[in-house]
Amino acid sequence: MGKVAGNVRLEAIQWESGQPLTDDYVSRFEKTGELYDYNPWEWESWRARASWLDQERVTGADRQRLADALRRFNERAGNAGEAMDAIERLRDERTLCVVGGQQASLFTGPLLVIYKAVTLLRLAKEASGKLNRPVVPVFWIAGEDHDFDEVNHVNYLTPNLQVDKIKVEHPTGLRTSVSRTKLGRQQWEDALRQLEQSLMTTEFKDELVQSFRAAVEDSATLVDLFARLMARLFGSQGLVLLDSDDPALRKVEGSMFRTLIEQNGELNEAFLQNRDQLIACGYQPQAELHTNAANLFVYDEEGERILLYADDSGGFTDRKGVRRFSRERLLDWADTAPERLSNNVMTRPLMQEFLFPVLATVLGPAEIAYWGLTRKAFHLLGMRMPLLVPRLGFTIVEGTVHKNMQKYGLTFEDVVLRLEEKQQEWLRAQDRLQLKARFGEVKEQFRSGYEPLIAAISGINPGLGKLGETNLGKIIEQIEFLQHKAEDGLRSQNESGLRHFQRIGLTIAPGGKPQERVYNISAYLNKYGDGWLKELLELPVTIDGKHYICYM
Repeated sequence: MGKVAGNVRLEAIQWESGQPLTDDYVSRFEKTGELYDYNPWEWESWRARASWLDQERVTGADRQRLADALRRFNERAGNAGEAMDAIERLRDERTLCVVGGQQASLFTGPLLVIYKAVTLLRLAKEASGKLNRPVVPVFWIAGEDHDFDEVNHVNYLTPNLQVDKIKVEHPTGLRTSVSRTKLGRQQWEDALRQLEQSLMTTEFKDELVQSFRAAVEDSATLVDLFARLMARLFGSQGLVLLDSDDPALRKVEGSMFRTLIEQNGELNEAFLQNRDQLIACGYQPQAELHTNAANLFVYDEEGERILLYADDSGGFTDRKGVRRFSRERLLDWADTAPERLSNNVMTRPLMQEFLFPVLATVLGPAEIAYWGLTRKAFHLLGMRMPLLVPRLGFTIVEGTVHKNMQKYGLTFEDVVLRLEEKQQEWLRAQDRLQLKARFGEVKEQFRSGYEPLIAAISGINPGLGKLGETNLGKIIEQIEFLQHKAEDGLRSQNESGLRHFQRIGLTIAPGGKPQERVYNISAYLNKYGDGWLKELLELPVTIDGKHYICYM
């Protein structure tokens, strides 16, 4: 039985993530060995983690400086008073955090970003109630990432059933962080125009487009826009935002960068040891590790973000060994210019742990897998891994789509796993003339009558036999041509039904991918307003790694 509130009904399913380690973590935690510090499915782990943070955590950022930096960024993002109050609570030693994040994609990117924020808010509220102490939700905007092509677009479904894309091009081509990549005004206008054109006319459209436009007008970068939109969606729920490349935040991080540089070799060895342990447990590493990786980036004078590798002299180089940075220079930057430094995927969890008293971190399937490489590094620095909680996953099934699924007898599993097979099965059922069987019968009858004739005339002249075989092939080809035309006619006769199948597939699992990884929230806000999103924050959902079908 689904869970119902207002206009939304939820149904929980187990959906394998494609990450064996993550699937075991969720469903068979005991199989993951000693790759993680806490079992999130045991309530005692939550109490133990809170106790460790209170009594044994010794490495951490100054709460007052951290809160000051967060306050400035959230004010610039136009975040709500409730989020500002949450930041103030961080100054209190009793306050813990749940943290999770994503890259700063155009117009908030795919739906999974929204669901990660929903998970953070729900988890903070639940943990606060159970532990009887403040727990603040923090969304980590990965503005330091430089993969612009990964975040510069959103997808939407067109009326003629095509998955189309709204995209902004990189303004300079410089390989620098997204938070340092400023877009031109015309780029913003073009993206807004495409967004508006992608949305059908509804009672919510004008207000929605205006809210996006207002956010764009106050934004220079994708990080600015992302923060403003997330603040509009979740600020009133107390979601605190940060930009990982915020210069004010970097100043708070300086001492941790010093530690990451000073213990660089030992840290990379810890990652490599964890990799070997993970492989021994039967899993494949999610992140690529190198024997001489520094697991840090630096920004050069032009602002390019450069991945570092340790060299034999005790210093660091780029991948090709062309640009060199001494250990002393990096240590000096950690003290005087920490904005010149940046984490990679392996050291980011360590920096998060330094900044916040992290009770739990909310992660996607791939993230849970690569965090399995970090436990020894945490311990090396006197830290412990936080609880890792899989983000909530949802697939929205709209009313008309659900009705058509029922009309054609399709389950959700049918749509995700075997829609083409079900479509062909349905189409064959519409074939009252039994075209395939009858054409097959005609071809067989023709062969049975014609092949003996070919054999007979071969006795007159072998060349006639070969000519007869060629003639047979051409006649069969013509029969098959007519069969294909008849089948095309059948498809045309049932075009409406086939388009129903197509819409079902493209809505629920476009290109065979989960909906939450493809589409943006804008189309759903435009059709239904934001009531359904508020319901997702209140529905009685258990955060247990299951996927939820959301019937609208």
